[in-house]
Amino acid sequence: MINIDTDIRHVTRPGANLFRELGFSPEEARRLQAASRKQINDTKVLKQQLMDELSAWITAHDLKQAEAAEILMVSRPRVSDVVNRKTAKFTIDTLVEMLSRIGKPVRLAIG
Repeated sequence: MINIDTDIRHVTRPGANLFRELGFSPEEARRLQAASRKQINDTKVLKQQLMDELSAWITAHDLKQAEAAEILMVSRPRVSDVVNRKTAKFTIDTLVEMLSRIGKPVRLAIG
């Protein structure tokens, strides 16, 4: 039998700077944390925009979630997650693919 070590050695408290705890200098840790938070926020905003488009399409076509799920080729609970803006449950790729299935190609604008 294999013995798997599951002992907790360290717990990072909520709000702590993980980069500082990993040994980065205070200045570098602050910079890395700020960059990380910005990237997470930017990703969430993009996912929300994509979900807004999907939800608007569902509403505009007066579809029930089960009907939308069939067209989007996903499960009904996945449609519910889109409608309820559960961004953590989706990748950007998945949302772009769903939009493509309904004839709404996504264009990326940088800047």
